Amino acid sequence: MSDTSIRAFTFPGQGAQAVGMGKDLANAFPQAKAVFDEVDEALGEKLTTIMWDGPQEDLTLTMNTQPALMAVSVAVVRVLQAEAGLDLAKHAKFVAGHSLGEYSALCAAGSIDLTTTARLLRLRGEAMQRAVPAGKGAMAATLGLANDKVAEAAEAAAKETGEPVGVANDNANGQVVISGSKAGVDRACEMAKEAGAKRAMPLAVSAPFHSALMAPAAEEMAAALKDVAIAAPVVPVVANVRAEAVSDPELIRTLLVEQITGRVRWLESVVYMKEQGIEELVECGSGKVLTGLTKWIDKSIKGQTINSVDAIRALVEAGL
Repeated sequence: MSDTSIRAFTFPGQGAQAVGMGKDLANAFPQAKAVFDEVDEALGEKLTTIMWDGPQEDLTLTMNTQPALMAVSVAVVRVLQAEAGLDLAKHAKFVAGHSLGEYSALCAAGSIDLTTTARLLRLRGEAMQRAVPAGKGAMAATLGLANDKVAEAAEAAAKETGEPVGVANDNANGQVVISGSKAGVDRACEMAKEAGAKRAMPLAVSAPFHSALMAPAAEEMAAALKDVAIAAPVVPVVANVRAEAVSDPELIRTLLVEQITGRVRWLESVVYMKEQGIEELVECGSGKVLTGLTKWIDKSIKGQTINSVDAIRALVEAGL
C-alpha cells in the first residue's frame, strides 16, 4: 500500500451481499470468527447461517442484509489489524461507507461498538421496511444521463404526478438511483428516457430507500440513536449526506438520522476525497461495487478490494 496521507478505506452498502460471504474469513482467521459470533449474539440469532447457507431471499431482506454486510466489512478490518498491523489512525486519512456502509465505517473507526452497530442496523432495516407498505414504493437506476438532468426529471415527475420522487444515490457520473412512490418513479423513468437516458430500470428492492417516504424510519432511528454512545472516530468519516469529513459525535448522530431520507452523495464524496489528496481507495467487505464506481468516477484514483483470504494474505505480504 501507499502513503497514509493519500489513502481512504471504504465500506459497501446494500446490493453487495452474496450467500457465502465472509465464511472463508471465519474459517481462516479467529478475529473474523469473533466478529461473526458477536453479531450473532447481539441479534440473538444465527445471522451467519443465512449469510453462509442462504437462501438468497432471506439474505436479501434488508433487516438481514444490513447487519450482514457490516459484519463482513468489520471482520476484514479486524483481520487486517491482527495480520497486517492496520491502524486506521495511522494508515488512512478517511473512512467512508455507502448508505449502511457508513455504519461499517463508524464501527471500524471505533465510533460505535460492534454489538451496538449490529443492533442499530437490524432496527434500521426493520424500520425501513415498515415505513412503506409493500408495492407502494420503488427505486430505479438510470444510466447514461447527466446527474443534474436525472434530478430535473425526478423533480418534474414529482410535480406532474403529485407523488414523492427524487435522487437517492448519485453513484457516479451517469449512474444515478431515484427513489419514491411507484407512480412517481415510473414517471421519472419515462422522463429520464425522454431526456436521453440509455436505461432507466427498476431495482429489486423492498422499499424506497433514501426518499421522503422513509420519514417514519428516520423517526425510529432518531429515537434509537438518542442514547447510543458515539465516540469520535479515530479517523474522520466522509458522511453520505454532507460529502465531507466529520468527526464530532453529535453531528454524526444527526447525520445518521438525516441519511435515512437524504441522498447518498457518493460521487461527491469520492470527488471530495480526491480534492483532499486521496489517491487510493481500499474497499473492505463483500463484493467490489465501490471499487467499480471509483473507476467510473475517476480512473486516476487507485481502487483495491479486500474481501477474501487471498486478498488479505496478498496485502500482508505486500505490507501496509
